[in-house]
Amino acid sequence: MSILLSPLTLRGTQFRNRAWVSPMCQYSSVEGHPTDWHLVHLGSFARGGAGLVMTEATAVTAEGRISPFDAGIWTDDQAADYERIVRFVRGQGAVPGIQLAHAGRKASTRVPWEGRGYVEPAHGGWQTVGASPIGYGDWPPPRELTRDELAGEIRAWADAARRALAVGFEVAEIHAAHGYLLHQFLSPLSNHRQDEYGGDLSGRSRLLREVVDAVRAEWPDDRPLFVRVSATDWVAGGLTVEEVSEVAKDLAGRGIDLVDVSSGGNSPAQQIVSGPGYQVAFAAQIRRDSGLPTAAVGLISEAEQAEQILADKSADAVLLARALLRNPHWPQEAARVLGDEVYWPEQYERARLR
Repeated sequence: MSILLSPLTLRGTQFRNRAWVSPMCQYSSVEGHPTDWHLVHLGSFARGGAGLVMTEATAVTAEGRISPFDAGIWTDDQAADYERIVRFVRGQGAVPGIQLAHAGRKASTRVPWEGRGYVEPAHGGWQTVGASPIGYGDWPPPRELTRDELAGEIRAWADAARRALAVGFEVAEIHAAHGYLLHQFLSPLSNHRQDEYGGDLSGRSRLLREVVDAVRAEWPDDRPLFVRVSATDWVAGGLTVEEVSEVAKDLAGRGIDLVDVSSGGNSPAQQIVSGPGYQVAFAAQIRRDSGLPTAAVGLISEAEQAEQILADKSADAVLLARALLRNPHWPQEAARVLGDEVYWPEQYERARLR
């Protein structure tokens, strides 16, 4: 059996394989509610053999959405609309997961096909909030969150986790990457606070620690909790992989079970050195330094490439995005390439290549 298509168990959850679906924003929600698009989009990956099917960044508050068309779980009604998606994903043998998120200063944006940029409140957007009143590039500066407001934000993450649990999600992931709110607090580029939530790494990581503690208190002991991080800002003077490894090491003692390792997103001045698997080395370093399992992401597109990442012990799973958009049945094709077996729905068995 290949490593890629072998099971992985975290806490009380077994994933049938290590080919996982990375969160991918679809900009197709209505007032935060998932739609038929999300059912078909996420359901196709479960049908295609993925081990974990993760939702897009799902906002814990209305102002935490990336765009007005992003998914949310700040109300019970929104959560209820995920039930049929969770039921279908689980019915195909995949693990349903949800990424909980708050966009912070990168909220209130246009959808990509309309040209990314800030949407003014007069045109359907809203005043953004952040660690410090420092705008993303030339976007308007956010309003700095007060300490009292931070307590409310932490409760919103916990409430979102409670709702996700009630509708059957088996994995929750806290989004602390890509320049969104928790990353904004972690990075010295966007956090110039003078209180206990700023300053050194301990202060800048305080909000993430408190969110993790609050979510873990709602999330059962037998279900895994992940965190997604940006290992580096790709900017001189920004967040480094060494700092992120230190944070991950601390989170290991707070109930985090796996680190989903990405990078960048917090500054338009970033200088990314891209290429196939360009973020895998970050996953390997954080895995080694923190002792936590990791998932690698970023231009992973070939079955042999994914298998080698796992064989090298750079990561414990791979998260796929564009490769799955091109072919939702990627795990089934990977099984053919690697001479292995993976789930096929009975309705599709006649198409299996042997």
